[in-house]
Amino acid sequence: MRTIFGPIPSRRFGTSLGIDLSPGKKQCNFDCLYCELAAAKPVDTIENPPSVDEVMSELTIALQEHSDIDVITITANGEPTLYPFLDELIERINAIKNDYKTLILTNASTIHNPNIQTTLSRLDTVKLSLDCVTSECFKKLDRPTQSVNLESIIKGIETFRRIYQGEMVLEILMVKGLNNSDEEIEAFNKILPKLGADRIDLGTVDRPPAYPIEPLSYAELHQIAQKFDPSLPIHIASRHQAKEAQGSYSDEEILSTLQKRPLTLNDIHTLFDAESLKRFQKLLEEKRVATKQVGTLTFYGTDFSKQKSKKISKNS
Repeated sequence: MRTIFGPIPSRRFGTSLGIDLSPGKKQCNFDCLYCELAAAKPVDTIENPPSVDEVMSELTIALQEHSDIDVITITANGEPTLYPFLDELIERINAIKNDYKTLILTNASTIHNPNIQTTLSRLDTVKLSLDCVTSECFKKLDRPTQSVNLESIIKGIETFRRIYQGEMVLEILMVKGLNNSDEEIEAFNKILPKLGADRIDLGTVDRPPAYPIEPLSYAELHQIAQKFDPSLPIHIASRHQAKEAQGSYSDEEILSTLQKRPLTLNDIHTLFDAESLKRFQKLLEEKRVATKQVGTLTFYGTDFSKQKSKKISKNS
């Protein structure tokens, strides 16, 4: 399948079946230092997007094969709200989703747009990234296109909260030396209470990043959490094993899943049944699966060479 991947365990939302609205290459209006995808020049549009018919056809098949999931997640090799047919897609997903929850993972860059707000309001959960609330930090860490404005993002989240009845989650991904300063936390404490998030996930880099950056330790993350306004619903995101939902994966499905999102051995044992584990081991022996160490975790993917070779370039 070109646009569907998983299921994969999500540390926040359970077992997820993913929809990739930019299959084949990264197309995003950010080039975040911590991105698990290869570094790429940020763009404001998605070229050659898959049709809604293609996505829905593959989703229907995938739901038949993997019925024991928690959530249908709209994402992309980049930013899913740049997908030009998002409104129609969500309408059609809602028509067939039954008891599954729906979720979008967005960098919040377009949340100021009233049309995007209306579209996203029909989802069960909207997860918005907000790594920085000062312009200098935002430009250095998230590296957006010139069309993206941090003030518009913050105001957009605030206005979206007024119309949105579902679960709104904010995610702050901490990177050592970039957004974990006392000054940035103080700025967060002035902004976050106005946004009305149901949950604020505080995390750090735990997958192979596009650029050479450092994560915070769990102890450091816990110390940072204590500096936030105690009225805020701060949740320290940590890796956990999702409910058992082992399935059968072909070689192609294994490689597609690992290409889109590298997994730990714990993730793999959670996802794959016995036969799939044998296929995975064979792919590993054939060197079609690669490994990379991040802290104490070993990740399995298809190609980490781009992440290894990239250096941080000057922010435009």
